[in-house]
Amino acid sequence: MELNVQEMLFEFFGGLGIFLFGLKYMGDGLQKSAGDRLRDILDRFTTNPIMGVLAGILVTVLIQSSSATTVITVGLVSAGFMTLRQAIGVIMGANIGTTITAFIIGIDIGEYALPIIALGAILLFFFKNKKVHSLGQIVFGFGALFYGLELMSGGMKPLRGLESFHDLTVELSTNPILGVIVGTLFTVIVQSSSATIGILQGLFGDGLITLEAALPVLFGDNIGTTITAILAAIGTSVAARRAAATHVLFNLIGSLIFMILLTPFTGLIRIFQESLNLNPEMTIAFAHGTFNITNTLIQLPFVAGLAYIVTKLIPGEDAIVDYKAKHLDPVFIEQSPSIAIGQAKEEVLRMGKFAVQGLEETNQYIKTKNTKNADTAYQLEDAINNLDRKITDYLVMLSTSSLSENESEQHGMLMDTVRDIERIGDHFENIIELIEYQQANKVKMTDTAMDDLNQMFELTIKTVNEALQALDHNDKDIATQVVTKEEKIDKMERSLRKQHIMRISEGVCSGQAGIVFVDIISNLERIGDHAVNIADYVLGESH
Repeated sequence: MELNVQEMLFEFFGGLGIFLFGLKYMGDGLQKSAGDRLRDILDRFTTNPIMGVLAGILVTVLIQSSSATTVITVGLVSAGFMTLRQAIGVIMGANIGTTITAFIIGIDIGEYALPIIALGAILLFFFKNKKVHSLGQIVFGFGALFYGLELMSGGMKPLRGLESFHDLTVELSTNPILGVIVGTLFTVIVQSSSATIGILQGLFGDGLITLEAALPVLFGDNIGTTITAILAAIGTSVAARRAAATHVLFNLIGSLIFMILLTPFTGLIRIFQESLNLNPEMTIAFAHGTFNITNTLIQLPFVAGLAYIVTKLIPGEDAIVDYKAKHLDPVFIEQSPSIAIGQAKEEVLRMGKFAVQGLEETNQYIKTKNTKNADTAYQLEDAINNLDRKITDYLVMLSTSSLSENESEQHGMLMDTVRDIERIGDHFENIIELIEYQQANKVKMTDTAMDDLNQMFELTIKTVNEALQALDHNDKDIATQVVTKEEKIDKMERSLRKQHIMRISEGVCSGQAGIVFVDIISNLERIGDHAVNIADYVLGESH
């Protein structure tokens, strides 16, 4: 039989594309169904490594990608929401969670792939309900996943008659290290261990590869999947790089252990295959599941050791601030509402400090265009949003207690201040987006415009700082100074707007630059308004 290379390649790579699309689309649908609370699951349920493992499994099952879970985890570590030890548990859980895809593939329903796609399309195009739409995404992605596998399998079948491929499989059977390398490289290229394991299931199902050759490739797939976390950690904090290094170390150690125990492990999988009457695809799924669960059980007691090793491998001071709420103890709500209000005030002041830091980072970003400043500012805005939710929930709980008149006033003032600080975070995020737009569209600003922005930024930062000082010390003199400074900000905004319009009319500045400039000073003016709101609460006035 003549080998049609073009048809074989088209079917294989086309099938791979449909498989990856199906996997991503199904994951997106699951994520929408679960709501955007995946970060909250990781943030809330990772109090110890065991809870971290369970959270990692749950999130990975929901989004169908261990790489995505690890990337989210790296982001949370980078933002200070999660410690390295908590992250290690999540990464271990993600490796277990990703095996669910292999078990789904093991269910032989490839011949029903097209009707499943049709059903998904009906749900997507004929229903407007969001929940039904998300279900349609899941069903369509599920069908596309199997259709892609069927195409890949059809593309690989002609390899059975190819002498060189037969020689390669014999070589893989006798040289397990080569199998690990092949699995690693292929997963690094595709960036999805689910895809490469799906291909491996197809090869084993069609009798193109033996179990002895397949298992080392499986180990290599688990090593290769760490590339996504490595890419996500480039240029981030020391803690995030350590989290990515842990992912690599965990899978390397696991693969090494199982390579040493390859013969008994192969025997165990054969026992599973025979005693449970597993089809070839499900046999690989069981091997994948057994590898990841056993690897986690072996290494879970040594989380502290793994953390120590990566700390030594990646030295450096960890400059991450703990952005979780520090002062909101629910015990005080019951026992002493006045102390609870004091605790809430401390947390509000911490939130305010993050807003000031975010403004400083944004100002640096305008000057340097260094993306590290933008990333830090985004993380600070994320932290402000997190504290906004936590403080608001705490104050709502506190409102059910019996508060004195003075305490009620303080309670209301803190609720309003939290909202003002959260809005300050939104405004500096808007400014970062404007600078990113400026960068992407190569919009140039004059030196005069840059100097004007710097002056207004410095005045705005000083005003927010003083508003927080006035709140901290209940100082009406400082609060009065804030009102005066805010009036200067208003005048500066009007003056700079006029000057910039003149620059545009004289042809010194472009229209696009004008839009960016005016939007930035507008956001700064609004930040000044929120600062004066905080000062007004101290002065006992309503603005």
